[in-house]
Order: sequence, then C-alpha cells, then structure tokens
Amino acid sequence: MGQIRQQAIEAVAAIEDADLAITQALAHQRHRPEVRHAGWLSEAADQPPLVALSTAVIVGGLVARQPAMARTGARMLAAHALATAIKTAIKRSVDRTRPDHALVAGYRMERGDSDTHELSSFPSGHTAGAVAVAEAVAADAPVLAAPMRLLAAGVGIVQVPRCKHYVSDVVVGAAIGWAAQRIVAGFERKLETWIQPRRG
Repeated sequence: MGQIRQQAIEAVAAIEDADLAITQALAHQRHRPEVRHAGWLSEAADQPPLVALSTAVIVGGLVARQPAMARTGARMLAAHALATAIKTAIKRSVDRTRPDHALVAGYRMERGDSDTHELSSFPSGHTAGAVAVAEAVAADAPVLAAPMRLLAAGVGIVQVPRCKHYVSDVVVGAAIGWAAQRIVAGFERKLETWIQPRRG
C-alpha cells in the first residue's frame, strides 16, 4: 500500500512538472492578439452563458412545439449543472495556483479550501461546462457532434496559452464534463424505465 501511494505521489509530481514546463514554454503566447481574442470568445463557455444557451434551447423547443429540442435543452442544462457541481466540489478542496499568478508569485498545489481566484486553477470549469453541453447536444443531434466537440476542445485548449489553466486542469475538466453527461443520460434512461410501465 505504501509503495502504491509513493508511486501516486511521484506520478502527480511528474504531471505538475510537465504542466509547469508547458506553461513556461507557452507563457509568451498570452499576449498575442489571436490568443486574447480566442480567450475572449471562450468566455462563452462560462456558467451564465451556457445556462442561458441551454434555457434558450428549452424555450425555443416549447415555443416551436418541438419536444425533442426542449428535451435536448433540458439535458444540456442538467449535464452542465452536474459538471459545475463536481468541479466546484473539487475546487473547494484543492488549492492550485493559476498559471498567470504562478509565473509572478510562485506555484503551489495542496489540499485546501481557499475561495480566491488565484488558487482555483484545478480543474477547468470552462472546459467541464463546454464538454458537458457539447456531449448533451451530440447525443441528441449527431449531425452537430463534430462541431460542438471541436468548439468544446477549442475552449479547453486555449486556456493553456492564455495562462488560465494547466494542461491537467483542462484534461480533468473535460473528463468531468464527459462523465456528467453520461450520468445524466443514465439517470434519464432509468427514470424512463420506471415511468413507462406506470403510464401503461
């Protein structure tokens, strides 16, 4: 057990070293206009815009009398809410210096409960939300799967050169979004299985 724990510690340390090396190598890119513009566009994956988008899809489906569209919006909203809850719980238990702050004031990552922006790097909430919503859309509208996933990938990738997140923050954020959508879909299937016999 002790050996496994030591190996885990070494693996985490190796990931942190790689994160810091990549951040330092790309740090100069954050001042480039294209990175700034892409970063500004990626703010569409913040919580309020994604909630607004999901709600708009629900309302649009109801107004147009398109139940499938309304259901997609509801799934987007549910997947995003779950992804947000998971990433928030992790952020509240892990203090990790954001890259732009670490470049100036030094880096640390440890268990903690700080709610300051500078120590809330892990994981990437923008990536988690974007992937959760993209996967919800992809599940209901396969024709939109590729563009939605590309947009979500872009949101995550640009966080690294703009020094808002480390690579591992983005990877874990994407995993959270992916898992959140699968959990919501699984819960929905179980709910339908439970409801259908009672309708009959």
